Parts: sequence; C-alpha cells; structure tokens
Amino acid sequence: MDLHAYRAEAEEFVSALDREYYLHFSGRQDTYDIEPIYERHAGLFSRQAVDGLRENGTRLLLEFAVHGLIGRETKAEQAELARREAELELEVDGRRMPFRSATVEQANEQDPDRRAAIEDARNEATEEHLNPLLRDLVARSHQLAGDLGWESMRALCEDLSGIDLGALAGQTAAFLEATEPSYRPTVEPHVRDQLGFGFDRLRRADLVAFFRAPSLDAHFPAERLVPSLTETLAGLGIDLNAQPGVTLDVEPRPKKSPRAFCAPVRVPQEVYLVISPIGGHEDFAALFHEAGHTEHYAHVDAELPIEQRVFGDNSVTEGFAFLFDHLVSDTEWLRRRLGLDDPSGVVEHDRAVKLLFLRRYCGKLAYELELHDGPASLEDLKDVYARKQSEAVGVDWPAATWLSDVDPFFYVARYLRAWAFETHLRRLLSERFGPAWFEEPEAGELLRDIWRRGQREGADELLGELTGAPLDFAALQEEVPA
Repeated sequence: MDLHAYRAEAEEFVSALDREYYLHFSGRQDTYDIEPIYERHAGLFSRQAVDGLRENGTRLLLEFAVHGLIGRETKAEQAELARREAELELEVDGRRMPFRSATVEQANEQDPDRRAAIEDARNEATEEHLNPLLRDLVARSHQLAGDLGWESMRALCEDLSGIDLGALAGQTAAFLEATEPSYRPTVEPHVRDQLGFGFDRLRRADLVAFFRAPSLDAHFPAERLVPSLTETLAGLGIDLNAQPGVTLDVEPRPKKSPRAFCAPVRVPQEVYLVISPIGGHEDFAALFHEAGHTEHYAHVDAELPIEQRVFGDNSVTEGFAFLFDHLVSDTEWLRRRLGLDDPSGVVEHDRAVKLLFLRRYCGKLAYELELHDGPASLEDLKDVYARKQSEAVGVDWPAATWLSDVDPFFYVARYLRAWAFETHLRRLLSERFGPAWFEEPEAGELLRDIWRRGQREGADELLGELTGAPLDFAALQEEVPA
C-alpha cells in the first residue's frame, strides 16, 4: 500500500469535508453536500484500504479509515439530518423560530415557562423529524462495526483509540460518588442567584439560562469580547491579527449553528473560529474555548504527516480548548483583562457550572457504554439515558435527546480526558510562570512548542512527558468542594 499517496488524498478529503462543514454550519450555505466528497474519495474508505492499513499503516490512519468508512456508509443519513435541522422551524406561542437558534432564544428567555415551551417544541421536533434518522444511523453504525470484525462499537473505539473506556468509566463513577454530597450545596446557590429558584423547581429547560448567567453580563461587555482575546494572546507572544490563515467568524446568521466550533480546513494554513453570539459571559467562554483549538491547529508543524497534524487523540486539542476556556473564570485574568476588583462571583459561578458539566459528562459516558456495547434494543436505551442524566445532574431529564446528545465514536471520552489533561497543564503553567502565566511570553513559547507537535502523542504520553503524572480523572476532585 502506498502510504504517501494515501496521506495526500486523506488531506484533500479532510479539507473538503471541513470546508463544507464550515460553510453549512456557519450559516453561509443552506446545503451540506458531503456525499459528493465521500464519493470522490471513496477509495480511502474501502474494505481494501482498511485491510491494507491494518497490515501496513499506523493506528491513526486506520482509525481515520474506519471512521471514514462508517461515515461514507451513513453519509445520506448525515446529509439529511443536516438538511432537516437547517429547515426545521418551531412554533411557540404563535411565533416561529429556526430550530437551530431556538436554544439561543431559550438561553435569553427570562420566563421559565416559556423556556420550557421552547424546549418542549424542540423535543417534539427532535422526536418527529430527527430521531427516526438518528436511530437508523446508530443501528447502521453498529452493524458496520460488526461487519469490520469488532464485536461492538465500543470494542472498535477502544481498539482504534487506545483508550480504556472501562477504566475511564471507573474513574468517572468514582467522581460521581465522591462529589454527590457536595453537588447540590455547591450548585444550588448559584442556580438561585441566576434563576430565582432552586433544585425544587429546576428543569432541564432552565439549564441554558443558568449557564447564560445574565447577571454576570455587566462584567463581560461585548466591546471587550475580541479585544480581551487579542490582548491575552499578545501576552503570550501571539499577534492574532497577524496570524496567516486564521479567520474569526462572529457574524450572526439565522441558520448559523448555536454551537461554537473551530473548522481546521487546512492545518495549519486555514483555520476558522466560529461562534454564534448569545451575549455576556457565555460568549467569552465559547470564544476562548474555540481559540484554544484555533491556536493549537494554527501552530502545528506543517511538515508532520496528516495523522499527526489532524488525527490522533483529540483529548489533546480539547485540553488546549479547556485551558483557554478556563481563563474566563480565572481570578487573575478577570482582574487584569476585564478590570474586576472582586471576581469571586464569576469564579464561584463557573466552579458550579463546571461541576454540573463534569457530572453530566460522567453520566453520558456511562450511558454511551450501554448504547454501544451490546445487543440490547436501541429503544430500551431511552430510559437508561434519561435516568443516568437525571441522577448525574439532579433534574428530570427528558428522553427525547437520547440520540442527538451522542457524539460519534465516544467523543465524550475525549472531553473527559481533556478536562483531566487541562487540570495538569494549567497547574504546570501556574507553577512555572505564576498565576498570571497568560502574560508571560515564556509560557507562550512552551505552549507553541507543544502545539507544534499536533497530536503526535496522546494525552497520556504528552502529560507524562510534561509532568510525569498519569492522566487520571480523579485529579478533578481537587477542584470541587469536598
């Protein structure tokens, strides 16, 4: 097998796919034409290519080929899902709103009953228009995993990623148990501050408004959104405005995805940072999170092979995203960049939000292990999803999103590992360069040195090299109240 030719075509495919993703989900084009892209590069994902890479390729290229084969076989469902999402509209109280922007309106809605009405409309639309396709997509993916020789999707993902999902699930289950006594006492005061009521009335529909935290808006003025990022990067020796190939897309569009994302169309030459502004604190967190991805991809050594520049363990790039994300809840950063004399309210709110997110993702991993690990009927998993999320978060969790709340190939594990990786990396930067490490060019030099490696090493290997510490989710227990 000619690995050089395979890598070159893989680069063309990834670039075309990410460009199409960027154009559609940024709201710049209605269509999501991924099927022709898969057809042009069908040879990358043939059974013959998979077999050849099993014999001669790297694990990272094999993982790409298998994921691509499954993506190619389910491309029609994916394209139809994107089309339906883009065209769907909801009707709430006689008003119509695009499906994708409904969560933005929900986050800014002050009336809890109207928030619930918006969510109910989204859930109904999800059940009617999206879940039938999602059910087919998941079932087909499971079948393909078996056809390729793995006993389950879980086994496929563990084998190709090198991540022991069972061991991670053990760590996250321990985290849930350890934080159970402190969870409500930590989170409830901040829920009351933002919403005016506690867990006794809290519904899932209220969570986006809690995260939105409108009472913190005064601390996060819109005019400081991009300048605060520019100044932070300048402190690290990076001139955002002079970075070739980096585009910041913050323009609101009706069909723009409410979920911020980074589109690394060509690494490191063409990288897009896309956010759909909601307002206030959450905008800052979203911008900085995606800036972590953007700076990582923009600094990768262009000479590395595609599998080390773009593929590999995304726990690494997510770790850099969380590192920047954490700045908007960092005491020193809030004082120096936003001029807050007393940032404790922001810091404690974010601490509560992070605990809720960590527990939610622990519950997601436990659910997805069951979803992807056995012969059980998919329909039986709806109740498992609702129960595990309800237990982890402490609110009644509707089952309607039991499939739309699942990212492919256990990406939930990448997030969980990234939180642990970021915790260690942030401690290293603080210990070596001080609490205001983001103002130290030497810290920027260290980060650029790490970023240049792309994802050549997994998070475990990279963390071991940097600190000698194991990648253990238990490290996060030190960041939440006992």
